Amino acid sequence: MRFIIVAGLVAGALLGLYAGRSYLSNGDVSGSRHAYSPTNGLTEQAPAEPIPTTSPTPKEPPRSDGGEQGNKTTVTLSNTRHGWGIKRNDNHQQPEMPKGIRDTLARYDAFWIGSPGEKVLYLTFDEGYENGYTPKILDILKANNVKAAFFVTGHYVKSQPDLVKRMVAEGHIVGNHTMNHPSLPDVSDEQIKKELQSVETLFTKLTGQKMRYLRPPKGEYSERTLAVTRQLGYYNIFWSLALVDWVPMPGGAQEAYQSVMDNLHNGALILLHAVSKDDTEALDRILKDARARGYTFKTLDDLVAGK
Repeated sequence: MRFIIVAGLVAGALLGLYAGRSYLSNGDVSGSRHAYSPTNGLTEQAPAEPIPTTSPTPKEPPRSDGGEQGNKTTVTLSNTRHGWGIKRNDNHQQPEMPKGIRDTLARYDAFWIGSPGEKVLYLTFDEGYENGYTPKILDILKANNVKAAFFVTGHYVKSQPDLVKRMVAEGHIVGNHTMNHPSLPDVSDEQIKKELQSVETLFTKLTGQKMRYLRPPKGEYSERTLAVTRQLGYYNIFWSLALVDWVPMPGGAQEAYQSVMDNLHNGALILLHAVSKDDTEALDRILKDARARGYTFKTLDDLVAGK
């Protein structure tokens, strides 16, 4: 059994500062590609491409001043930070998840995996900045008739409007990855609202569509943030399979391919990063070979509808 930490901060010039490090949710830093985080007793924490915040975030966030209902529903909820974690296995079984975590996610309609009885996969990409591979990813998805979900930051919507419009035009879901990529437990209820609505305003103005799905930055959440974001109409989307893919892999595209295929399981909610050349080069083969193994690809809309 091996434990993979998937945590990182990657963005343009920041890559030189963070490349090769894995940030554990307890504040430790590891230079290893494989490490263990004690946050949940599990590990595989999300990488993410940050857009620098415009102001520092408070250590102890104030409660929402956005309305009486918000105060009533979140003031007594725990704001303990959790880093999302998965125990990988290569036996094609769904990963283990403690009952307490599963119950908390279910209470706020958050998703991390699909049905154990269906050979279905859900493909998602995080988009913090454009590294030149998204057009090819979209080409591959179109050629294979696979619909995915792309979680975008405010920076991405503003800098890549044509790609965002193409995602929508080709039938993909576009989800919210926040405006400035903060750790949500660090900010107030009202600031969470601003982070999400700022992206949604840009997206709706560009496409005429609304957003329903949220990927919490860095995979970090608390019971409070799950409640606040659900009140705002969002489904939190975590994952059951992810890669250390925001930096080049030693084994290149073959490593990316093998890392996905070895861990495929029923209901897998797959997180990839569109900044990855290795993922992009492996993607067509992954899609074709997953289907050859009897898997089908469905969307987050299908996942939520089947709840």
